[in-house]
Amino acid sequence: MAELKTKKNDADVDAFLATVQDDRQRADAGTLRDLLADITGDDGAMWGSSIVGFGAQHHEYASGRQGEWMAIGFSPRKANLTLYIMDGFDAYDDLLGRLGKHTTGKSCLYVKRLADIDLDVLRQLVHESYSHAVSQQPRP
Repeated sequence: MAELKTKKNDADVDAFLATVQDDRQRADAGTLRDLLADITGDDGAMWGSSIVGFGAQHHEYASGRQGEWMAIGFSPRKANLTLYIMDGFDAYDDLLGRLGKHTTGKSCLYVKRLADIDLDVLRQLVHESYSHAVSQQPRP
């Protein structure tokens, strides 16, 4: 069974964010980190070499493979900021309609710059997605 390549590690989040070349994108990444940390109560950790993740959730796939994955996260990619919204977007049509300029993939929200979106709407979307992820975890 293949092992997940992207895993939580001890790399320094601040050092990673300092490597973002574009000044505006580096500032946006810092703002996004603060927003996600505020919502999750987690300072964030590196997942792989380029994703800042917050919280963790246990996954068991239909194949039987199991693993830990972030509850929510982001990466300052060259073309845009990518937010990882683990539960997808089916429940968030209203929020996405009010968010501003963005595109989506299966569970990725792509934003060119934070100035293009409504941060209050983003905060609500992140809060709802994170709350959903946490509520799906088995209780000990």
